[in-house]
Amino acid sequence: MSQKTNRAKRLTPIAVLMAVFSALPAAAETVGKVGVDWIGNDIYVDAVTDPEVEGVTCHITYFDRSVIDRLKKGNWFEDPSNNAIACRQRGPVTVGDIDLGKGGEEVFKSGLSLIWKSLVVTRIYDRKNDTLIYLAHSRQVTEGSAKMSISTVPLYGEAVTWKNGKPE
Repeated sequence: MSQKTNRAKRLTPIAVLMAVFSALPAAAETVGKVGVDWIGNDIYVDAVTDPEVEGVTCHITYFDRSVIDRLKKGNWFEDPSNNAIACRQRGPVTVGDIDLGKGGEEVFKSGLSLIWKSLVVTRIYDRKNDTLIYLAHSRQVTEGSAKMSISTVPLYGEAVTWKNGKPE
C-alpha cells in the first residue's frame, strides 16, 4: 500500500468527524453570571455565534435555580423558561448555507431540565425586510411555552457576503 493511500485512509475519519461537528448547533460561552438572591439563584449571560452567519453574535440570558430553591419548590430537575436574547453585528457579515423557509433553523440548544425542556434559538430570514430574526424560546416534550424573546439583525444597506448568492 502506498504512503499516499495510507494517509488518505487516516484522514477520512477525521474529515467525517469535522463534517459532523460543523453541522452541530453553536456552542455557548458564558460571559456573565449575576447572583439575584441570597439562596444562590443566578442569571447567566451566554455568547453564541451563529455557525452559518459569520459576524453575528447573540447574547442569551437564562435563570439557573439553586439547590436550596429546588428543594424549597420541589421541582428538582427544571429551570424556568424565562430568557432574553440580543443579537448584533460584530464585524463583516458572511451568510453561509442557511434555511430560508418560514420555520427557519435551530442554531443553538441548551437543556433547562434533566430531559424534558430545552432553551432553543431559531434563526429565520425575513426576505422582504432583508433581516435575520433570532427567536429564543423553550421547547418541552409535553407542552410548549409561550415565553419567548426575539432579536433582529438588519442586513439592508450592509456589505453582506452570501456564500450561495443572495436569495431573490
